[in-house]
Amino acid sequence: MQLNILLQAAAAEGQNPASFWITMGLLMVVFYFFMIRPQQKKAKDAKKFRESLQKGSRVVTIGGIHGRVLEVADTTILLEVDSNVKLRFEKSAIAMDNTQQLNEATAKG
Repeated sequence: MQLNILLQAAAAEGQNPASFWITMGLLMVVFYFFMIRPQQKKAKDAKKFRESLQKGSRVVTIGGIHGRVLEVADTTILLEVDSNVKLRFEKSAIAMDNTQQLNEATAKG
């Protein structure tokens, strides 16, 4: 008797398997366009910015340190953060151009 009840419950829950896969496929597409793709675009833009760094640019690190680029190497940059104070950072530690941050601050204020 129990087996019969379980089979009836499974039959009642059983729907078209194609609709399940279509729903899962749509869920994956939505996930890709709202989560993965924007993140990839943001990472691509950050990489492009870091590759375009030049001597004299004013930048901000991910730690919030403001400085002027003195030297650009393959993977590192040398920042002058104060007079005669120089720090070497990985390029990946550069968050943004300081002029971008200043423009955003004046637009909000």
